[in-house]
Amino acid sequence: MILTTTDAVPGRTIQLTIGVVRGNTVRAAHMKSDVTAWMKNLVGGEVHEYTKLMAEAREQALDRLEAEARAKGADAIVGLRFVTCEIAEGAAEFLAYGTAVKLAP
Repeated sequence: MILTTTDAVPGRTIQLTIGVVRGNTVRAAHMKSDVTAWMKNLVGGEVHEYTKLMAEAREQALDRLEAEARAKGADAIVGLRFVTCEIAEGAAEFLAYGTAVKLAP
């Protein structure tokens, strides 16, 4: 599956626009990670626990995005975007979305 943030795939022609596809996940940090992150906040620097959590969420959202596109017969996803937002205290949604397309042979 070709993924691109641009509206086209360089060197390829879009034969058919299938439509919007998306993949998302909602994640919450484990209490131990939250305490460690809170302490890290006091001294500054990267909060590795949250970085790891967001990386895992991004990969799961991408996997779900690709699965939906494949199920619709797509070869590529163009206009790929990511969005994240807080759902509740300690829980965040990570959303990946784009346009599924079929490429000319």
